[in-house]
Amino acid sequence: MDLEHKFCSFDAEVTVVDGTKIEGYASLFGAVDQGGDIVAKGAYARSLKRLIEEDRAVKMLWQHDPAQPIGVWETVREDARGLYVKGRLLDSVEKGREAAALIAAGAIDGLSIGYRTLKATKNDKGQRLLTELELWEVSLVTFPMLPSARVASKGEYPADAELRDLAETLEGLRRNLAGD
Repeated sequence: MDLEHKFCSFDAEVTVVDGTKIEGYASLFGAVDQGGDIVAKGAYARSLKRLIEEDRAVKMLWQHDPAQPIGVWETVREDARGLYVKGRLLDSVEKGREAAALIAAGAIDGLSIGYRTLKATKNDKGQRLLTELELWEVSLVTFPMLPSARVASKGEYPADAELRDLAETLEGLRRNLAGD
């Protein structure tokens, strides 16, 4: 069985604090994604338990590329809302620094999980209800499949001030051109 990906826009809120710390929801229970799938509460429980028992971790990747780890997830757990993740981008890795800057600028606002479906059923609308998933990785991505999970950028990253200044300048120019 091939690895599947389930995208989730950063919800209120995946946040970046101090330039490297990131947290939020990588998957929301009960939400229909653009592929017509719904993740059920408890779908990750066995996988998360197995990872702990085997002393393995869910990987943090850039755009699902296994050659580009960009950080570490220090907390991955289910709660009533979904799959909550908390970790840190590695500022010693070029892509980690880039990811923090892109999140701060609002250019990246999605999370996506890499998983295998172990158990699923179809509901009366033909949607797949995913009841047991084997979680492999959570990636930062450009285009999410579940628009209800978003990232909000907070904290300071060295390039933040410059990016904010540029954004404010561009917004001022846009307003001048539009006559606002």
